[in-house]
This record gives sequence, C-alpha cells and structure tokens, in this order.
Amino acid sequence: MLLRTLMIVAALGLAACTPQTATAPAVAEPVAKFHPASGLEVVPLTVTSGDTVHNFQVEIARTGNDQALGLMHRTDLGPNEGMIFPRSPARPASFWMKNTVIPLDIIFVGTDGRILNIGANAVPLSLDPVVSIGPAALVFEIPGGRAAELGIKAGDLVEWEQ
Repeated sequence: MLLRTLMIVAALGLAACTPQTATAPAVAEPVAKFHPASGLEVVPLTVTSGDTVHNFQVEIARTGNDQALGLMHRTDLGPNEGMIFPRSPARPASFWMKNTVIPLDIIFVGTDGRILNIGANAVPLSLDPVVSIGPAALVFEIPGGRAAELGIKAGDLVEWEQ
C-alpha cells in the first residue's frame, strides 16, 4: 500500500513538473451532431428577417432516400428545429404531406438565399402539392405556423452551415 501511494505521488509530481510550451492551445474540431430519430446530421441555420435573426437547428436530408422520407411519421418537432432539403441544381419544387402527421411550414429558398414563398401550415397527410414559385436551391421545413409566429416572410435571408 505504501509503495502504491509513493508511486502515485511521484507520478503527480512528474505531471506537475512537465514543461509547458508557449504555443496556443489546440482547437478542437467541431463534432458532428446527429438527430436521434433520423440519424441525419444537424447543423445551425439562421433566418434574418429585418433586424431580427431567428436560430434553428436543422437536419440535412442530402440523399434522395432521406429527402423522400423527410419528416414522415414524425410525431413532434421542436419550435426551433427543422429539416432542410438542399437541391442542386436549383429547380421548381413540389412537396406533399403524405405520411406526415404534423403540420409544417414549407419554406422555399432561391439561389440567392432569399425565401421565395412559404407553404404555411401544410395539412398533415394531404396529397395536395405545395409548390415553389421559382427554382428552389433549398427547401426548409419547420413546425406549422412557426414562420407566421416569428414574422418570417418572402425575401428574408436563410443561411446554413454547408
């Protein structure tokens, strides 16, 4: 027991005497965050509306399969959560609510990062198309009614970590 205690004290003494370099501390690389329900990467997204910036955490549906599934079968979505669908090249978009059980605001974003139009409060389970008014480079879905609640409108700027 005494030998073990002496070894611990010696190790602590060596650690305390280890020379430190004057270089800047290492900066940790950002760790990717993934949504527990979808497994999709989650990144920050902002909507600038006048002088107000609204912050969201959004899942990125990058693949065709992820985009086809979207928010189907999900029963909840936090007020500052959403999902984005990057589209390259930008093209007219048409979304429906098949198998989507929560109302959504479907926000269509042009190539300049500005909101083209919003399909507000899209009806759950509806097969009626919700369409963009021009080529959409990004489609952004948030809880139904949230865009109106925050004052988000056509022309507002959408930016996300790509």
